[in-house]
Amino acid sequence: MLASGSKGNAILVESGGSRLLIDAGLSAREINRRLELVGVDGHSLDAVLVSHEHGDHCRGLGPMARRYKLPVFVHHKTRLALRNPGRLDDCREFDDGNTLVFQDVQIETVPLTHDAVAPVGYLVDTPAGKVGVLTDLGMTTRLVVERYRHCRVLILEFNHDQQMLMEGPYPWHLKQRIRSNHGHLSNESAAGLLSDLVWDGLEGVFLAHLSDTNNCPQLAEVSARQVLSAQNSCNPQVMIGTQAQPSSCFVAE
Repeated sequence: MLASGSKGNAILVESGGSRLLIDAGLSAREINRRLELVGVDGHSLDAVLVSHEHGDHCRGLGPMARRYKLPVFVHHKTRLALRNPGRLDDCREFDDGNTLVFQDVQIETVPLTHDAVAPVGYLVDTPAGKVGVLTDLGMTTRLVVERYRHCRVLILEFNHDQQMLMEGPYPWHLKQRIRSNHGHLSNESAAGLLSDLVWDGLEGVFLAHLSDTNNCPQLAEVSARQVLSAQNSCNPQVMIGTQAQPSSCFVAE
């Protein structure tokens, strides 16, 4: 994860000959700086995928797509809802539940519940296994559980601690929005979802989209590790995304 949080999100997934940027929620300059930190040249990117239209997921979309001539995969409703992205020369629109094929990867799109026009999660099916990207959802659905089983790597939202949110400085209407079925997953809800997705092939879990105000890495990690310590099917690496810098990298062997 190049960045993860309420101020900007971007994820790099590399498989064989494909380098995918999932969301571009920082400025193009900052995305490029973080790519350099992990040893990646922006010219080597092959495509960018958009989860939904909120600024913390698409702020740098237009400049990145134009600078590197990247195809942009985006839901057709999200494409219309983007705010001033500028020219997008190669826009590849999809509909709910479509499966995308790009170079050596197959990308499944999964509808999510969030306060956007058509938010999606992605399942990137690579020769080395599946990477599940699951952030910005207010509730777990049966479809999510069914589709995200058997991922080798999970990028899962642990947005807020419920007590910190309720006792924190946010106005009541914003607290209600975050806690709603179209908001964000709490640590408790995310841990419950993780429990449903544990299997013997799970090797990496990224804790994503942590709120700077309503959560802390220690609380999120405790919630995740309680689930993982209660089972003996797998022992995945646990990595925590931050707003300020790229996370640790999971490398399939």
